[in-house]
Amino acid sequence: MNISFLLWHACFLLYLGDTLQALSYDYSATTECLEEAWKVQYGGGIIQNPEFNNGVEGWTVFGQGQLEERITKDGNRFIAALNRTYPSDSLSQRVQLQKGKIYTFSAWIQISKGSEIISVKFRSSSGNYLHGGTVIAEQGCWSMLKGGIVANFSGPVDLTFETKNTLDEIWVDNVSLRPFTKKQWQSHQEKTIAKVRKSKVKFNVTNKDNNELAGAKITLKQIKSGFPTGCEINQNILNNSKYQDWFASRFSVTAFGNEMKWYFTEKIRGQEDYTIPDAMLQFCEQKKIDVRGHNIIWDDPTFQPTWINGETSPQELKDAAEKRMKSVVSRYKGRLIHWDVVNENLHFSFYENKLGENVSAEFYARAYELDQKPVLFMNEYNTIEFSRDEYSIPAKYARKLKNTISYYEEKSGGNETLPMGIGVQSRFGPGQPNIAYMRAGMDYLASMGFPLWLTELFVDKGENQAEYLEDVLREGYSHPAVEGIVIWPTSPFGSECKMCLTDLNFNNTPNGDVVDKLIEEFRSSKSLEISANVQGISEAVLLNGDYQVTVRHLETNSYAKLKLKVTGNSADFVHVQLDAFDPHVCM
Repeated sequence: MNISFLLWHACFLLYLGDTLQALSYDYSATTECLEEAWKVQYGGGIIQNPEFNNGVEGWTVFGQGQLEERITKDGNRFIAALNRTYPSDSLSQRVQLQKGKIYTFSAWIQISKGSEIISVKFRSSSGNYLHGGTVIAEQGCWSMLKGGIVANFSGPVDLTFETKNTLDEIWVDNVSLRPFTKKQWQSHQEKTIAKVRKSKVKFNVTNKDNNELAGAKITLKQIKSGFPTGCEINQNILNNSKYQDWFASRFSVTAFGNEMKWYFTEKIRGQEDYTIPDAMLQFCEQKKIDVRGHNIIWDDPTFQPTWINGETSPQELKDAAEKRMKSVVSRYKGRLIHWDVVNENLHFSFYENKLGENVSAEFYARAYELDQKPVLFMNEYNTIEFSRDEYSIPAKYARKLKNTISYYEEKSGGNETLPMGIGVQSRFGPGQPNIAYMRAGMDYLASMGFPLWLTELFVDKGENQAEYLEDVLREGYSHPAVEGIVIWPTSPFGSECKMCLTDLNFNNTPNGDVVDKLIEEFRSSKSLEISANVQGISEAVLLNGDYQVTVRHLETNSYAKLKLKVTGNSADFVHVQLDAFDPHVCM
């Protein structure tokens, strides 16, 4: 092998590495079932024949059954898996995984009849498998299955599709599997943060005659971060100054762990007691901390007030729920930014079972009738954390949200204009989080266009807990659709603390150190000073948020103060006109 070839090969590898490093992530997704599938993402990545332009080349049968090439009336080719005996019988392609790499997956799926949940799995020769995601496939249109895996081993795996109904044919088109190194993933996070969390602001400083003031000093101090970062609190904060100082110095939003819940405010039927949540809300308002209302109704039968039991009649339950909604929503009217209206009503259906399938939609309409200010959230777990939980997959979340919005009742009208929000709790189990699946789930839900929050972020105790907590927080912060995060640590006052941020004296744990480090990244705690050039122009790249701006010009002894909101689209140019000499300003 000659030297010139080795040099060329080395240069090619460097070029390839740079190309992969610069590879952008494709956020596109849809919850709609479409007549035609979208173009394959990333050109298919490492998938052979991803668009089936060469028939079944590169694809084989997994298990039993057969593959058949199909062509639509418009000439688009896809593959059907038919004559299936077992749920896992489908089309398959063998791919090579590399441990530590992050793989994004997408495919377009259709079913021959009805509607079924389809999963993608990556199976090793030893029988182990990684679950990459799910979608609800339908007859007559294409649904996007978007997911991913983090490889915890190196070796070959068979990419397969699975559905429980073996009578259905599985139709597949435009399959993509794109690997990213962790460095590439982090690089893309940084680029996205720079794009969606920061803005370039240009200042033009003049005197009252619009003459440019060269050398004017502009001092910028952020007084409120543009990205709400919060933490759950409990009633212990009312009588603990250390707790108060620790919390108020860090967070701009919160939710109460239990203190607003029905079983807390009405422990005995007819005896409501809001003393504690009232005091907690007053404390938050004094500290200018926004509060998410958590929650009005909880669909889990385990967490009803004890006086609601199996003998409670449907009418009694309906009357009690109406009284609860009117009581709590009216009491805090205009004071909360969000309400978790019906908590966890994908996993549970206590009220639907007793009061009818439309009762959740009715609760949302009633909440809005009582208070128009809060965004009304669905709040659910395992939607972006755990791909194998079919109760709360992104597709089911989207379907429930669509049903809530589309509900119409002749008396109250429709829900189309309700200010809905998407709350994904983000409660991760022990072990390495699947951030590829997490991001894909956020992509999918974000395509609906509603505010998206990580509402109860938690990483369970285990090896590398602090590292994984940082991974999840950074993934949420870097996603362009996420509008805020509330961390949900278990209380240091309890008998067991699975994700404590502090000890009982409010000294940081390693988890707390991670949170503090990231909060400093998410906000600008130090003042920035810049100078105007000879044209009176100065520029700065700022984290989004509210700023106090002070402008001074020493030669003319002029001065101005103003407030500035940097949002990424409205604060791109600021004209500052300085007044003449101000004897009250100490220069």
